[in-house]
Amino acid sequence: MSGHSKFANIKHKKEKNDAAKGKIFTIIGREIAVAVKEGGPDPSNNFKLAQVIAKAKSNNMPNDTIERGIKKASGDMGNVNYEYITYEGYGPSGIAIIVKTLTDNKNRTAANVRSAFTKGSGSIGTPGCVSFMFDEKGQIIIDKEECEAEADDVMMIALDAGAEDFADEEDAYEIITAPDDLVAVQNALDENKIAYISSEVTMIPQNYVSVTDPDTVKLINRIIDLLDEDDDVQSVYTNWEEQE
Repeated sequence: MSGHSKFANIKHKKEKNDAAKGKIFTIIGREIAVAVKEGGPDPSNNFKLAQVIAKAKSNNMPNDTIERGIKKASGDMGNVNYEYITYEGYGPSGIAIIVKTLTDNKNRTAANVRSAFTKGSGSIGTPGCVSFMFDEKGQIIIDKEECEAEADDVMMIALDAGAEDFADEEDAYEIITAPDDLVAVQNALDENKIAYISSEVTMIPQNYVSVTDPDTVKLINRIIDLLDEDDDVQSVYTNWEEQE
């Protein structure tokens, strides 16, 4: 799942996304259902749905699959009972962890999330215990190998569309937006035929923590892997700086 590492190793992230594509489509399908229930099936009048559609497209979900999901949710609105629940806690070495879930059984989800933390020698905290260490932002990642445009051109397109920041990293461009501006910036990139490997509203750590002890790294990875395997878990965010 996206969110729990920086993006220094784009290929690794891309492969991980490809391997988990089935789960990603399931998660996005649930998000579409909830968004339609809350605001209706028209993305031009439902900003939450527009954000989910943008996320779906960035994950290469086919348009007909998106449309079927909207249509199904529109005709089945009374039966959509998913709810968003966020958990916060600590991993080994005090690593901050945020877990965002979308579930139809909060008791099951709470037990699974708690178990993942426990098995990795972490602990669940109270709401707000670590979220103050993160900023909620729109984030678009562009793989330099797949981008024919010059960095300055990409930057100007993004900033003109409302982006807050642009970073030229070793193997990727990172575009940061306010959550409400993500769709507009993504649309500008689409219009200019600039491909990206991810586009989503995410939680970005204000500071990263480096952990070098191999045993501690294994425990952190255990928590993240167990959470990633849970169908109710949408995203896992940490302030751990993974080493290549």
